Formats: sequence, structure tokens, C-alpha cells
Amino acid sequence: MKGKDRISAMLASPDMPHLGGTLASVLFLAWPAIVEQIMLTLVQYVDTAMVGSLGSSATAAVGLTSSTTWLFNGLFNAAAVGFSVQVAQHLGAGRQEEAKRVTWQALRFVGLFGVLLGAIAFVLSFFLPAMLGADPAIRPDASLYFRIMACAMPFTLGSNMFSAIIRCSGDTKTPMILNLMINVLNIVLNTLFIYQPRQVELFGASFQVWGAGWGVGGAAFASALSTAIVACLFVLVIFRRKSPVQIGLKNRYSFDRHCLGTAWKLGLPVALERATMSIAQIVITAVITGIGTVAVAANHLAVTAESISYLPASGVAVAGTTLVGQAIGAGRKDLAQRFARMVSWMGVAIMTVGGAVLFFFAPQLIQIFSTDPEVIDLGSQVLRIVAFAEPLFGASIVASGALRGAGDSRGPFLISLATMWGVRITLSLLLAGQLGLLGVWLAMAAELCVRGIVFMVRLYRGKWLHIELFQNQKGKNS
Repeated sequence: MKGKDRISAMLASPDMPHLGGTLASVLFLAWPAIVEQIMLTLVQYVDTAMVGSLGSSATAAVGLTSSTTWLFNGLFNAAAVGFSVQVAQHLGAGRQEEAKRVTWQALRFVGLFGVLLGAIAFVLSFFLPAMLGADPAIRPDASLYFRIMACAMPFTLGSNMFSAIIRCSGDTKTPMILNLMINVLNIVLNTLFIYQPRQVELFGASFQVWGAGWGVGGAAFASALSTAIVACLFVLVIFRRKSPVQIGLKNRYSFDRHCLGTAWKLGLPVALERATMSIAQIVITAVITGIGTVAVAANHLAVTAESISYLPASGVAVAGTTLVGQAIGAGRKDLAQRFARMVSWMGVAIMTVGGAVLFFFAPQLIQIFSTDPEVIDLGSQVLRIVAFAEPLFGASIVASGALRGAGDSRGPFLISLATMWGVRITLSLLLAGQLGLLGVWLAMAAELCVRGIVFMVRLYRGKWLHIELFQNQKGKNS
């Protein structure tokens, strides 16, 4: 039985499926999402490695704005949650026409909100490095990098939105394929726009390769252009490919206040969560900036290297959101609970392996991006600190995805708000003065452990099973 058919049969059957069938359904959705997450992060890795070859100042310039970029991306992800969870629950309940209506509303939202946030980010780019207290030597590159990325924000939102909607319809392979394309395209464009013209030897032959020589700006331009191209392909898939969420110009849906209101209800807590966490990260970045350029570069590279450990957990979280959302929509709360618990423990197991990789291969991971001995040494130390917190970090990542699939976005927001500001910020301010960057990462490890424990407690209490998003549409079927 195919994966989609197995999931549909589970939702339709009144019986609880056996454990193997449940696990197979999770893996069917998770493996393409895991590969997709890896592809997306490889874009960041390639940027970082290629910019890192220009020196620690260039790396610090890119790293300086990473927290602010994460803030904007968090808002985009929040919007994607607001619409995609509705799609999952509508499809689980058999309301395909309503799922298409949500997709149309999402398209309108991308056009308006993406341009607005891009314009705000563009203006902010002129002041951001100085606001963060950066070394004057790296401010021009940091400002240029963020300004170019701001121009691509409407496309970033579109890519996030439609990949999330497609995934929640049960298709995780298409986003995987398109994000593989963005990775390959980004590598090619990086090669052309970062470096000066040069001779390249391949298979014994020497070639003259054109290069724009734009440095940090070239890395940003390559990422922006590849993101724009793939976002357009996502829109093409939504319009042209036959699927439960396919829309067309002939069947335009009118403005739907209920849909947008539900998206606001689901997305606002996610946006607030990302905003408060990003503001906290900006505060921490300011603290690290005061330590020195080496600390800024080491922190940025360690964050980049650490991301490889939680990519599989992020993929499992995608599967959890889809499966829990569809099970809740179908009225199968028992199945939703099983899916949520299973994916959360899978997250713990996966991140335990990821933590081991961080601990034993810390220097090698940092060396991918930098040849500076000081940066490598400091980056390796902080990676080994956070390695011990990775299992509980995995629990929080996956449990958060499962809870959002049920419509519980308020709980993850409150948990993250309390732990980020109550634990990480407080401890960072206390420890940074004496321990420098090591103190900041000790605070981070402590906060990740607390967050993971609280998420698992909320998941097992089960109050999220009783959230109703569409009371007035129960029993409605297209």
C-alpha cells in the first residue's frame, strides 16, 4: 500500500493501526522533509564556506545580521503555519474545496505581506549594523548583505508558504525536489558572483571562469536570485499540478474573513514566538559582539554547524504537523495523540545521534567554514557544550510541530518566551562577563534542556487535543 493510501486508510478506519503502520506513515512523510531541510541548510553552509574563504571579517559581516534575518524568516514561517495547518485539517476532514480556498487566500497574503516586510527590511539594512554595535570595518558588508536579502523576502515568503501547504497536503517530495534545485543553483551562482575571474583546473584541463568579484554581496545576490526562481516554481506547481490544493485562475475564491482570522489565530503566537526569540538572539548577538570579532565569527560558524544536527528532527516535525493536523481534522484524537508521541520520541533519538556528531567532530565541522585557528578552537569548544542539550532540543522541535498541527500555537509561544528570556538571556548576561562565548553557550544548553522538558510535559497532558478551529464547518464535506 502506498504511503498516501496508508494514511487515508488510517484516518478512515475506526480502529487504532498497529505500531508498524504508524511508523511507516511517519517515515513516508518525514524522509523527504528531512532531505529538504538538509538542502535548505546546505545553501547556508555553501554561503558560509565560500564567504569564509574571504576571511573572518567577511564571515562576521554575514553572521552579524543572521539573527535579524531569522526574525523575518520566523514571521514568514508563522504565516505558513497559519494557512498550512488549516489545509491539513480540512483535508483530514474531507473538505478539499475548503483547502483550495485556503490556498487562494495564502496567495493573496504572500503578495501583500511579502512586499511590506521586504520594504521594512530594506530600510532597516542601512542602520542595522550600527544598531548592533558592529565593528565599523564590517558594517558596509553586513548592511549590503542584509539589503540584498531584503529584496528577496517576498519570494522567501512565497517559497515557505507554498512548500508548507504542499507538505500539509501529504506531498513532501515536491518541496524536497525544488529545494534540491535551489541548492544546486545557489552553488553555481555563488561561484560566479563571489569570486574574481580565475583559472580552474578540471579533469586535467584548465578553464578561465568568469567572476563578478562581489564578495559578501555576491553571496547574498546568489541566494536571493535562486530563492526567487524556486519560489516561482512553487507557484507554478500550485497552479499547474493536479493535487488536493491545486488552484486556477478560472476558479478564484473571494476574500475569506474566517480563513484569514484562523490564520491570524494560528500564526500570531508563532510570529510572537519567533519575534521574542529573535529579539533575544539579537540581544545575545550584541553581547557576543562586545566580546570581539573572533567570538562573532566563531558563534556564527558554530550555529551554522549545529544546524546539521537538528535537520532530521525538523523533518520529523513536518511529518508530525501534517499527520496530527489531518488526524484532528478527521476526528481521530486517539490517532493524533499516537502520532504526536511517536514523532517526539523519534526527535529525541535522532538528536542524540546528532549531539554525538557535534561532540566528536566539532573541529572538523568548524574547519569546513574557516581556516582561522582561533575561530576553529573557540567554535569547537562551544559545539561540544551544546552537544549535551541536543536530545531535549529534539523533543522541543518535534513536539512543537505536533502541537501546531492540532492548532495549539499559543502553548509553544509561551514555553519559548519563558525559557528564552527567563533562562538563556539571564544566564548569558551573568556568564558572558567571566566566560565569554563559552558562558553564552552554557546558557543556551541549559535553556534547551528546560524547554524540551516543558514541551514533553505539555504534550503528554493532552489539552491540545480539544482545540477546535472549525466548529461551524463540522460535518461539511465537499
